[in-house]
Amino acid sequence: MGASHSIALPTDTITLHSNPKPLAFSHTTQSRLQNPLLKFNPTNQIFQTLLKTMSQPSLVSPLKGGKVGVRETQEGSSTRPINVDGIDQELVEKMVYDALVWSSIHGLVVGDRSVQRSSTVPGVGMVHAPFALLPMPFPESQLKQAYELAPIFNELVDRVSLDAKFLQDSLSRTKKADPFTSRLLDIHSKMLEINKKEEIRLGLHRSDYMLDEQTKLLLQIEMNTISSSFAGLSGLVGKLHRSLLSHYGEFLGLDFKRIPDNAPVSQFSAALSRAWTEYNNPRAVVLFVVQTEERNMYDQHWLSVTLKEKYPFISTIRKTLAEIDAEGKLLPDGTLVVDGQVIGIVYFRAGYAPTDYPSESEWRARLLMEKSSAIKCPSISYHLAGTKKIQQELAKPNVLERFLDDKEDIAKLRKCFAGLWSLDDLDIVRKAIEKPELFVMKPQREGGGNNIYGNDVRETLVKLQKEGSEANAAYILMQRLFPSASPTFLMREGICYKDDAVSELGVYGAYLRNNEKVVLNDQCGYLMRTKVASSNEGGVAAGFAVLDSLYLT
Repeated sequence: MGASHSIALPTDTITLHSNPKPLAFSHTTQSRLQNPLLKFNPTNQIFQTLLKTMSQPSLVSPLKGGKVGVRETQEGSSTRPINVDGIDQELVEKMVYDALVWSSIHGLVVGDRSVQRSSTVPGVGMVHAPFALLPMPFPESQLKQAYELAPIFNELVDRVSLDAKFLQDSLSRTKKADPFTSRLLDIHSKMLEINKKEEIRLGLHRSDYMLDEQTKLLLQIEMNTISSSFAGLSGLVGKLHRSLLSHYGEFLGLDFKRIPDNAPVSQFSAALSRAWTEYNNPRAVVLFVVQTEERNMYDQHWLSVTLKEKYPFISTIRKTLAEIDAEGKLLPDGTLVVDGQVIGIVYFRAGYAPTDYPSESEWRARLLMEKSSAIKCPSISYHLAGTKKIQQELAKPNVLERFLDDKEDIAKLRKCFAGLWSLDDLDIVRKAIEKPELFVMKPQREGGGNNIYGNDVRETLVKLQKEGSEANAAYILMQRLFPSASPTFLMREGICYKDDAVSELGVYGAYLRNNEKVVLNDQCGYLMRTKVASSNEGGVAAGFAVLDSLYLT
């Protein structure tokens, strides 16, 4: 552990004090201009493996009187692309304060987990969403690559969703090992039995990537086809960072214009509007399917409010799966009615995890919606197309050719594929047992906090081998990616942490098709998530990461 540090703050100033003696900082404008904070050059520092021990983060925390204090508990790393220790601490305090004010008045908020009703009653117990105080450097060429991939992945998901045999065959063994996937496949099978066709298909997707330091490649982590979250809040973080840099950028050597425009909430709402128009029923509303308790409700409300403001003729309602079961019915022509209102679009912000189905009521609701003529976002086939097992199957040789004709598109997708393997591959399983730090073991789950890392990979694989059952079909193995780590400041619940961090880029995509006509197929902006380098998982809502924006290099 490093020496313990604390900060004593006079009003409107911040001075770092450490044991055993204070560190002095000049507060002149010239010293700020010379301050190396956030040159944000890509680093040569590599976050190598789980086996490399990472220290506890430093901490900036509120003190009495609303002042800011820092507790440092981490040894300095040998390579620092940003001289965090040389930052003018008065400047840090001002940026922290301004960022918290900005977040509060611009709706960059989530429910406060310490307030009981914060996940059910809007406006009660709000706290700023976790965010990075400053943007993360990212190569402009790699962002362009990710944007170019989005329409290709959109088209791929649609093509895969139409191949019922591929979905059923690829997930047949997983069905035996994973009860949740089995129930989803049962609904899919019932739709096949009644010859249910989705004439209008809407996908609001997000493809997640990491920039692998070892290969220098942008590699895909996963494709999200259900509840692609943070379209509402991600754009706000870029605006926050632009605001901070417009005031403090000259002191930091940063240009706010290097933060790209990002408005996924506007593009998602436009896609929902186009889908509503294609449904062609002026009385229809958009149904948001939500969890009973949802601390991330404001991200969802940003989308519904933007939809109402830009398209005032479209109404939205929010219902849980249980409420849909109690209030929903199908008319003879297949129209879905919930609480007396015709549903044109079903937009899922729940239903992606087993915990969303605590009883048969929720499964009845899912089946009811699937049988209806409402546009599902996603349909059951789109949902299945986003499973980890399908991702692994698509990475096999010659499989993409089953769905796509353009050889250049296929080559672009393959370039971003990380190593993906079935647990039927005994040679890979052996290698994963020998060097588990090089692999991630993934179940068929969404939402963060589900993956297996490090020695747990070895233990789980050995256990599955001893059992000799079908249970291994519930998982896939993926190459572990190692992005470079950069020191930065992470804000969570009013506390500013200083630590080495790694980032993950998500690119949103919208796809709308009416029979043979592609109405919309485009990228819709990005989500940047940053987490401490010592953390395996990366979900914001799951508590592992913070929202971030890009500083193009």
